[in-house]
Amino acid sequence: MKILQINKLYPPHLGGMENAVRNIAVGLATDHSYHSAVLACQGKGKREIVERDGVKVYRAASWGILFSLPISLDFFHLFRKITGDYDLLLIHHPFPLASLARFFFLDKTKPVVVWYHSDIVRQRLFYWLLYPFLYLDLRAAKTIIVASRRQAAESPLLKKFLNKCRIIPFGIDQPVLSAGQHSAADALRAHYGRFMLAVGRLIYYKGYLDLLEAMKTAPGKVLIIGAGPLEQKMKKIISDNRLAEKVIIISDRPADLSPYYQACEFLVFPSNQRSETFGLVQIEAMACGKPVINTDLPTGVPEVSLNKKTGLTVPVHDPKSLSEAIESLWNDEKLRSALGEGARQRAKDNFSKDKFETDLKSVLAEIINGPL
Repeated sequence: MKILQINKLYPPHLGGMENAVRNIAVGLATDHSYHSAVLACQGKGKREIVERDGVKVYRAASWGILFSLPISLDFFHLFRKITGDYDLLLIHHPFPLASLARFFFLDKTKPVVVWYHSDIVRQRLFYWLLYPFLYLDLRAAKTIIVASRRQAAESPLLKKFLNKCRIIPFGIDQPVLSAGQHSAADALRAHYGRFMLAVGRLIYYKGYLDLLEAMKTAPGKVLIIGAGPLEQKMKKIISDNRLAEKVIIISDRPADLSPYYQACEFLVFPSNQRSETFGLVQIEAMACGKPVINTDLPTGVPEVSLNKKTGLTVPVHDPKSLSEAIESLWNDEKLRSALGEGARQRAKDNFSKDKFETDLKSVLAEIINGPL
């Protein structure tokens, strides 16, 4: 089966969708039943076609990125040129260029699967301009893959196509930590003392401004690993409120986050917009036996880490409740231990890479061959 995934960007560009696309592509490439390829855009630059980890990657030329969207005419040229060579297209949404390309250039008999990652939340005018094409994509799709039941049920657009939705939660390699990683975790504790951890790009929907507000009253220290457009604003808030000893931003992301997960007391995941639909970093922390403080978004976020079972869930955009949850976990070792063990077990049982790949291959086989 020759499968072409289509997404805005592809690693080394950093992002949750990009990592998910790579994991899917590499996972399929290791199975000789599949030929795995990806069509994406450059962040900026000329067309590039490479093969890495058994995956052929087509990167269309791009003039840059505007409103999180690559500006590329070359994408349409590549789309028309190569899609006929593949048995099935797996389009990751939201990606407006892919919607336009499918509508104007794709043979309508070609099987299409849509992996629906999130609604378009912030660019409302943009959304309504593209709504007809998104709707037609979902109507044409053989199957719509979604990471959580809650996302499918709460998305205004997905509600119209619930009969097509298949739920496949993401999965990761469960960590087998080396002696070196344990030593690195010990060194982090020695350097920073006790700390909680937050990981993710410094952008509007991650809820970091809520976290900074919460840290004015919450105990403890938080390490925030990430970079992005909010960095300078966050640093100013930290300076103005004398939070420098309580909030540390590490903008140069370490290659291996495992020691940070091991060393921290718990993960804080304060996202506050529907743009956040799952949160792979929750699984990464849980797999290391760490509880998670997350928010009650109408997406898969609170389905990953469960309130009072693997962590604590607080109302969205509520710094006071977030501060109280931080205080509860920071000051109660027994609670952290119990929730951390629950987190480890849930990650092992529900979010393994093997389970994810098995579920995905089952869905793909059904599309090509029909139900067993």
